[in-house]
Amino acid sequence: MKELRDIEYFIFDLDNTLYQGQTRVFEQVSKKMGHYISSKLGIDLKKAKDVQQDYFHTYNTTLNGLMIKHNISPHEFLNYVHDIDISFLKKDKILREELIKLKGKKYIISNGSHSHIKNVCKHLNIEDLFNGAFDITDSNFIPKPLIEPYNKMIKKFNIDPKKSLIIEDLASNLEQPKKLGFLTVWLRNDEYWGKKNSDKNYIDLKIDNLSSFLKEINILQAA
Repeated sequence: MKELRDIEYFIFDLDNTLYQGQTRVFEQVSKKMGHYISSKLGIDLKKAKDVQQDYFHTYNTTLNGLMIKHNISPHEFLNYVHDIDISFLKKDKILREELIKLKGKKYIISNGSHSHIKNVCKHLNIEDLFNGAFDITDSNFIPKPLIEPYNKMIKKFNIDPKKSLIIEDLASNLEQPKKLGFLTVWLRNDEYWGKKNSDKNYIDLKIDNLSSFLKEINILQAA
């Protein structure tokens, strides 16, 4: 595809995109969110989980809901929930090789923290391959899928959306990038929130494996 050969900026989501969702990194994060909410709001874990889910659905992230409804410290929350053991994440030699070959600038955008981005990328052995990362603090805690984070990222890194590609495991997160001119790519998965809206026309491409997709682009760019 010509549009893939001409891409100059590659934007990657972090969790369940740069690594396979089966590793269940977010299960640890989610568990810590429940404990944090239980402690802060003085409620049992069952009620805390209900709050966690309700805020995620209503405010796009649990953190956003906690900030709006309870004025909690976002930095404290992020430090707590991302203090997890991800030693089971292994170096991804194939992904590293394809990222190295990729012609263009590479960035990460995440609703997580910079420390979480760094931790994940270090375990995958790809931390030195990106031109920059955009986390939830960079967007002043306004989360994806709202349009503000994408606009701020574009401005911060001087990205041209018309020459950019973005890859996400959450299909709904691709609606706003498409409006901005990005070529949008959904990494297929069977998670409820991952595949929700995956039939929408704001998704340009659907892929099953990130490394294989990048290999296809590298072949096109080398032609």
